[in-house]
Amino acid sequence: MEKINVKDLDQSPAKLFDNEWALITAGDENGYNTMTASWGGMGELWNREVCFIFIRPQRYTFEFIEKNDYFTVSFLGEENKKALAFCGKYSGRDYDKAKETGLIPKFIDGTTTFEQARLVFVCKKIAYQDMDPKGFIDKSIANNYAQGDYHRVYVGEIVACYKN
Repeated sequence: MEKINVKDLDQSPAKLFDNEWALITAGDENGYNTMTASWGGMGELWNREVCFIFIRPQRYTFEFIEKNDYFTVSFLGEENKKALAFCGKYSGRDYDKAKETGLIPKFIDGTTTFEQARLVFVCKKIAYQDMDPKGFIDKSIANNYAQGDYHRVYVGEIVACYKN
């Protein structure tokens, strides 16, 4: 993997999350979990380049994000859609996702990504906020939360960016 400057990217974060999906991973060689995400964003906040990720509290990855200071947002390309679909459908509590999908863990900068990743953002948690339906100006947003399981939004400062 080649380390690059995040400001040199010429790809739309909206397209990356929407079309390609991402793996959000936290933990290290002593234990990690990953999940697929199609919601997220990137930009500038508090004079820093950041990623925004959204995780429901019942997700196994939530535990790893909570326990660790760093996480990765990895994009694997269309050729890995089956692996991404598996990682979004099944829990790491019940399956070894790497074994089931053929994903090869790669431990970098104190956290985890995968050999198959074509683009990786290593992020340091700097803030979080729990979603509150009182803040939904468009009330139809609540339709995404039939079980009342509102996401926690994490803001991660992008401390490194890698491409394959």
